Amino acid sequence: MPTSKRQRPPVIAVTGAATGVGRAFLARVASSADFRRVVAIDDQRGDVANVTWRVLDIRDPLLANRISDVDVLVHLGMDQSLDSDPVERRRYNLRAAQTTLTACAAARVRRVVLVTSAMVYGAAPDNPVPLPEDAPVSAETGTGLVGDFLEIEALARRSLRSHPGLEVTVLRPAALVGPGVDTVVTRHFEAPRLLVVKGCLPRWQFCHVDDLVSALELAALGKVSGVVAVGCDGWLEMDQVEEISGLRRLELPAGLTFGTAQRLHRLGITPTPAVDLQYVVYPWVVDCASLRAVGWKPSWTNEAALRELLALSEGRHAVVGRRLSGKEATITAAGATAAIIGTAAIVHVARRKRRP
Repeated sequence: MPTSKRQRPPVIAVTGAATGVGRAFLARVASSADFRRVVAIDDQRGDVANVTWRVLDIRDPLLANRISDVDVLVHLGMDQSLDSDPVERRRYNLRAAQTTLTACAAARVRRVVLVTSAMVYGAAPDNPVPLPEDAPVSAETGTGLVGDFLEIEALARRSLRSHPGLEVTVLRPAALVGPGVDTVVTRHFEAPRLLVVKGCLPRWQFCHVDDLVSALELAALGKVSGVVAVGCDGWLEMDQVEEISGLRRLELPAGLTFGTAQRLHRLGITPTPAVDLQYVVYPWVVDCASLRAVGWKPSWTNEAALRELLALSEGRHAVVGRRLSGKEATITAAGATAAIIGTAAIVHVARRKRRP
């Protein structure tokens, strides 16, 4: 019988390749025999060797010319800083995603892999635990990062309709943990107490960068496709989180919690809108069924990921997502209970700084 011709390993490109998750993924595929060649794309040259560096702004329409030899592109060039101006950040993220998708279609790239977040499912007191991958996308739009993720997924859906020959896979990780990760969840564990809304206890699920990287490799190889959730197995109950972290909970009514958080955001004191607080008080645990079906297993447990998060956060102090200076941290230490939702002292200090 004639033997089937073995398919050549694909050429892969990685955007956002110089830093963060992009660099971690680039380092993995650079040493993998599953890819014929690795192209690294960023506006600065990184330090990973044995790859082809192409330095350019990924929002440049000329991107299509630079990926004409690419089979698979993994898009990790996204601004996820809590401290970025939300309007500028969204403009950048949407332009980068749109340009990438359009360029891939024009260059006949077979497969694009995007990363958003399991936050798009929304965090709610009545969420099933865990949420199936095909659960409705119920997150609230707004100026926070979750709004960026929702818009990027909408672009991906439109791209599938406009370019039916392009395969688009979207990975939705649980709360990310790892070096350099700075999110509303990681800052939550920099607070003196863990906020809990009365009547509902959160369940905690994490996704270490190492496991996101291994899942990205499977997606790049076409082993999983469509919408793919990524995270540690199971979840931690609040009692377990308190025991591991050594932090105690503070229970407050939902109205007081979200109302105060929104006022602080309007004053410019906290970087994230009140809706983002839902992700630290309500559950959004996901079931990683697609990855499990192809034999993938996370290398990190939720407990180990939380311990890593705590170690990386040591020495930092935050209140409702706002990173505090040394002086402000002293103020919050004096009144840790009130500090969780923003103390009058912090508001006073912030206002005094604004006075001419």
